[in-house]
Amino acid sequence: MSPIISAGAIIFRRDPKENAVKFLLLYHGRGYWNFPKGRLESGERAMAAFLREVEEETGLKQSDLHIKPGFRVTDRFVFFERQSGHKPPVERPHGRMKIVILYLVETKRAEVTVSHEHQGYGWFTYAEAVRHTKYQNTKNILKQAYDFISGNLPRNAGHSPGPRRHLRRHRPRHWAHAGVASRRDGARPEPRS
Repeated sequence: MSPIISAGAIIFRRDPKENAVKFLLLYHGRGYWNFPKGRLESGERAMAAFLREVEEETGLKQSDLHIKPGFRVTDRFVFFERQSGHKPPVERPHGRMKIVILYLVETKRAEVTVSHEHQGYGWFTYAEAVRHTKYQNTKNILKQAYDFISGNLPRNAGHSPGPRRHLRRHRPRHWAHAGVASRRDGARPEPRS
């Protein structure tokens, strides 16, 4: 069986108020945060796919993005598909290989419009982003991106003074504990337990 190939972006912006680098993570629900990414369409190249997926999932257009040359990472893992409903993963002897190609991209825009696939988003410092991600592969990729960016920044850039989360503040007050920004269409994220 051929692998599933996806492309996406590690998107960051520089926050001059805090002299910090912030990474964009999209919230999928159930405590799962990740980068904007998606499958390559038939005949599509990785660069075109990641630009398409970023626009679909965040509203950021190619003109809003500055691709950092010299950085591209590939994440490979075995994916076990779930049956419909809330059943445990289907145990196939070999699973299915998934390959995700990620580019490092800088933007100046803080406003993001997430797609129907996501429940919210957040801009996080490196340390905050690592705490929010579930998988070690994602943590390793964040470290590689942060190390790459830090080579061009003043010492200690990227560290915010304290454990604050910097999220959009337009969501209703009673959803503040959820730790995510709401989608533009008014849908609200699931609260974390």
